[in-house]
This record gives sequence, C-alpha cells and structure tokens, in this order.
Amino acid sequence: MEEKRAQLVDIVGEAGVIDHPDVGESFSLDHELIPPLKPCFLVRPQNVDQVQKIVLWANETQTPLVPMSSGAPHFRGDTAPTAPEAVIVDLSGMRRILKINRRHRLALIEPGVTYTQLQPALQEEGLRIIMPLLPRANKSVIASLLEREPVMSPRYQWNLLEPLRSLEIVWGNGDKLWSGGGVFRGEREEEWRMGLVPLVGPGPGQLDFYKFVSAAQGSMGIVTWASVKCEVFPECRKLFLVPAEKLEDLIDFTYQLLRFRFGDELFIVNNACLAYILGTEPAEIVALKDTLPAWVVVVSITGGHIFPEERVAAQEDDIRDIAQRFGLKLMPAVPGCRGSDLLNLLLQPSSEPYWKLRYKGGSQEIFFLTTLDKTPSFVATMHTTANEQRYPVPDIGVYLQPVHQGVGCHCEFILPFDRQNRAEMDRTRELFREASFRLFRQGAFFSRPYGIWAHMVYNADAQTTMVTRKIKDIFDPNHVMNPGKLCF
Repeated sequence: MEEKRAQLVDIVGEAGVIDHPDVGESFSLDHELIPPLKPCFLVRPQNVDQVQKIVLWANETQTPLVPMSSGAPHFRGDTAPTAPEAVIVDLSGMRRILKINRRHRLALIEPGVTYTQLQPALQEEGLRIIMPLLPRANKSVIASLLEREPVMSPRYQWNLLEPLRSLEIVWGNGDKLWSGGGVFRGEREEEWRMGLVPLVGPGPGQLDFYKFVSAAQGSMGIVTWASVKCEVFPECRKLFLVPAEKLEDLIDFTYQLLRFRFGDELFIVNNACLAYILGTEPAEIVALKDTLPAWVVVVSITGGHIFPEERVAAQEDDIRDIAQRFGLKLMPAVPGCRGSDLLNLLLQPSSEPYWKLRYKGGSQEIFFLTTLDKTPSFVATMHTTANEQRYPVPDIGVYLQPVHQGVGCHCEFILPFDRQNRAEMDRTRELFREASFRLFRQGAFFSRPYGIWAHMVYNADAQTTMVTRKIKDIFDPNHVMNPGKLCF
C-alpha cells in the first residue's frame, strides 16, 4: 500500500492523495443489501494528464478505479466501491468553466462544475442550461447529463443525452478520445469565428462514442471535459398549475401540450412530491400534503427575447383553452402553492437539506422509463405493494417527467424513511426490492440500472449483456473501471 501511495503522490502530489476516506454515509446513502467496501485511497487529479496517468497506473497495478465528481451525499451506490483496494478518483477539483459562447449557445466545462456554479455564469451571458428537478447544490453537471437524469424541459430534448454534446474521454485502457466535434476544442477565439466548435455530439465517424459512457456508472472510462448546449435566458416567464384529483384526468391534457411544444418546464407531481419540494421541515410537509391537490401538472411559459410578453400571453391563452377542453383549469396558484413561489425554487438547485431528505432524513428512489399513458397502472402497482409491505402510501412521492419531447416518460417514486429507525429502514428496503421486481415484470424499463436493477435488466437480455461485455473488453480490457457495476 505504501508503494501504491507513493506512486499516486508522484502523479497528483501529496495533497491530492487521501488515505482511507470515510465511505458509508459519504459514498452511498442508499440501503442496498451489499455494503460498500472501503477504498484504500482517494485521489484528486487537477487535469486530464493526471487522470490519464492514474488510469495507466491502475492498469499496471491492476487497481480498481471508481470515478466521482459530485459532492456528498450519494444515493444510488454507483460511487460505492464493490471491489477490494479500490481508489476513488475525485474529479470535483476540476471545476473550470472553459468557455461560454452566446452565439453558438455553448458552454465548455470540466466534470467538477456544478449547477450552482454554472447557472449564474451562464446568466451573465444571457444563457441558461435546462436542468433536472432541483439537483443537489454540489451535483456535477457532466455527471448528471451522463447518467441521463431527466430534465424538466422535454421540448428542448432531442435525445436522452441532451443538452450534452462533445466529450473528452479517457478510456479504461488509458487512451484519450474526443467524441463528436470535441477535436475542435475551441481554445482559441479564431476557431470560434471560423465555426470550429465542439457543437456535435455523435461521432467521429459513424459511432456515437459518447453513448458508451452514458449511464455506464464510470465503468468504461472517465470524462474530463464536455461541451453542453444552452438556451437563451428568457426575459419573461410564468408558471401555472393544473390540479386534478385523478392522474388519469391529466394524461391527455399533458400529451396535447407536448404535441404543440407548449411549456418550457413541464411535469406532473402528486401532493407528496410537491410537499417535499415546497416544505422545509417535517411539520410543514405534513400540513402541505393535506392541503395540496392530489395531482398537479406544472407548466412554465417563457417568452425568449423577441416580443417576450406577447409570446407568453399567447401561450397562456392557448394552454387555458386546451385545459378547458379537458375539464381542467390553468391556475396561477392552488391551495398550499403559488406558481411564483414554485418557479423561484425550480430555477435553481435544491437548498439544504436536499429536498428528498427533508421529511425523514432518508430517501429511496425507484425510477424507470415508460410512456405517460402507462403511468397510472404503475402508480397503482406501487400503492398495492406499499400496502402489502405496510409502508404509508400517502408518503410516496410521485414525479412524472416527459422526456425526449414526450416520446417517453421518466416515472419516479420517492420513498422517505427514517435512517434512525431500523424497522422503517427494513420495511422500505423490502418495499424497494418487491416493487422493483413487480414494476419490471409489468414493463418498466430500468434504463439506468443501479444495484439490484442491473441483475434484473441484464439477466433478462443475454444478447445485450454479451455485446456490453465485448464493448467493455475493448475500452477497458483489464476491467479496472468501477468493477462490479452493471453486468461486469
């Protein structure tokens, strides 16, 4: 171990190597059956050259590497080592915003850049990036996009990786590759004037290399740089709420909004999920759950920078007409929630404590892809399973996010639990396992297979498993990148 430590110090310096970091709470807040192993070191590289040297060193010494770029807490176990004597590669120190260009609506960032850091910098240039629902303040933008966390704006999402474009990747064998237009680094101003900018995601050639590292949980390589597409910051925006007592009453209305590309932010939540977003402490959350409507469509309208007020007014009239055709009301506020207050929350990362932890201190998530019309049946299955496991159904938060311009839907169940109550943790764990299996058999597509989901997904598709392992052998022949995840 001392020899390994000395070799790492030669690469990143004495301050960049930390012995025996505290795992447990820091690296995984989920409660999977297999506890994470303690890594031997945590290293903090400062540039891509150091990252490449670490990966080459790992191949020489057969040392497992676990990439990480977001701050604690971590929920899903993808940053928790499952191989002995692993080294955590902490990329949070690589946090430079290399370039923001309004004309091309593009930002070049390193993996340590967070939404808290990026959004104000973009706004100074009159830009913004479409965000997931209330990300953690220390959440890495690149990590969020690589893991395909759903964004709140389906109209801007041309594929599930939007707004991610070109990448700089250090593969598990130590080779470095620029995907898409990444070879045009845009480091000189004349390159931008000539249009030589990393605007394209797929490629080079006929392969979409950036897809090999998406939702891979760091098992293929390490991304050290990315270009992300931005949108013009709107000069005028409003947020409206459309309440209903039954989820089924909102499905066709939401499909109609998606058809006409109405709404910048557009999603559906139940009263529990909205209470977790709005509330700041348990007592307030309980009161909100009793006050808020059972289901709410959240839709924001923006006006861009050309006739913004007129565009917002026209969209508002059209959406109100659509709502009336379905027997619904477009409202600026509902009992327990004003649209203006919710809008202020959605435009920035979550405040502390993280919104999913405010109610009981712990939270387990179940999420998958489906289509919006099938979500009521999945909600019914979740409620039935919760009743059988004696889990309080009113505590289950439901978040439905249309993705890819409404082609699909991210369906997420939020299960709060008290981490100090062993019986409650066991009950939530059992609900998580049983509900995951039932939802999978019902047709839920776990496109981001963390933990036990990986066994479900890959055991059901031998052909995909074989191809995935072949790709792993090409880019990480010694299997040093986060072993034990996915089907590896």
